[in-house]
Amino acid sequence: MRLETKRLILRPWRGEDAQSLYTYAKDPRVGPIAGWPPHTSAEESRRIIRDVLSADETYAVVLKDGGGGPVGSIGLQRGAAANLPLLEREAELGYWIGVPFWGRGLIPEAADKLIRRAFENLGLETLWCGSFDGNEQSRRVQAKCGFVYHHTAENVPCPLMGDVRTEHITCLPKARWLARRRGAGLN
Repeated sequence: MRLETKRLILRPWRGEDAQSLYTYAKDPRVGPIAGWPPHTSAEESRRIIRDVLSADETYAVVLKDGGGGPVGSIGLQRGAAANLPLLEREAELGYWIGVPFWGRGLIPEAADKLIRRAFENLGLETLWCGSFDGNEQSRRVQAKCGFVYHHTAENVPCPLMGDVRTEHITCLPKARWLARRRGAGLN
């Protein structure tokens, strides 16, 4: 599946994206705030593409005018793949983007497209999103996309980082999404 926005192409990850993934995922400002360690090599990035990023509804975020590889990732996790306990018609939204692209509104743009797909094409009723303490960028993305605070979970295991954290959980019910779209004149 390939999705497009004004500035982005969202497409499946490919093995040849490993170097681009490594370029951004090795930065210690990216992964640790999301719960995963910086990548240590392009080969590790290739393995992560194969084992993690090749999941259904997980997309490489590519700039239309960038002429290069992916600069981030966005996806919907369902069932056992999610970090939260979910019902059948629910999914967890996860995302990240390379530091040079922070503050440009690219992830909210990608998220809007994927949220629309979740509700209009996949038949989902609620989307969830979490962020660890200190990840203000992620909380801003969630707010821009209409997610509202649901609860805070203490002592959440973060196995890839070998620690426990506090996680703030937000949700976006389909009815809220539809109301926001109507209010913005988008339906």
